[in-house]
Amino acid sequence: MIVCKSAAELEKMHRAGMVVHDVLAELRGMVRPGMTTRDLDAVAEKMTSERGAKPAFKGYMGYPATLCTSINSEVVHGIPSSKRRISEGDIVSLDFGAECGGYFADAAVTVAVGAVAPERERLLRITRESLDRAIEKVWSGNRLGDVSAAVQQWAEQGGFSVVREFVGHGIGTKMHEEPQLPNYGEPGRGPKLREGMVLAIEPMVNAGRPDVRVLEDHWTAVTVDGSDSAHFEHTVAVTKNGPWVLTRPRDAAGPCW
Repeated sequence: MIVCKSAAELEKMHRAGMVVHDVLAELRGMVRPGMTTRDLDAVAEKMTSERGAKPAFKGYMGYPATLCTSINSEVVHGIPSSKRRISEGDIVSLDFGAECGGYFADAAVTVAVGAVAPERERLLRITRESLDRAIEKVWSGNRLGDVSAAVQQWAEQGGFSVVREFVGHGIGTKMHEEPQLPNYGEPGRGPKLREGMVLAIEPMVNAGRPDVRVLEDHWTAVTVDGSDSAHFEHTVAVTKNGPWVLTRPRDAAGPCW
């Protein structure tokens, strides 16, 4: 069942969303060669606590950390480690969720570390733009397939592929709610979007083939062909005035990341 949220509930989700925004904004500015992914995780956990919120991922189905940190060919769910050092030229996905006052928010951004290869820059740009285009479809009366198709069309037009095994999702008083939101689909198909629906829209785009596999840690997903992958995400509400991105400041303008 898809749960639509009241205006008061959306405000609570926006408070959670601003915790997510602030943490990711801080981490984006911190990422540099030589630091470990565990360094980033420690900052995220500290900032979350200071804001009176709780990490959404830590302990979820046994996940051991606050952040997911996925580098280069890692698609999603990379576990932070004191042994994993970031290098010049890497691309690092930072995926983070928080719970505040009983409501959740979730977002992700992929960061270029120093000077990266032009193809990596283009992968990040196309993935980010696919998220922007998907958000533009979040209007009451549109269909879920309109959102999915916006991601797929832009990614594939750019010469990339979208991951099939992992999808976006509804979100609210639980981290994962109905509906599931694939990053591929047909316009005009699927449930109709209604005011109060909230979606975690998260394009996962590969430079090569879409196939992924999960490593022996049972969490980290990587591309089968070893190609790079990028991940961007925002929590977005359907309102009578169109999409409201709950994981950014209310007065923010321009592209989401």
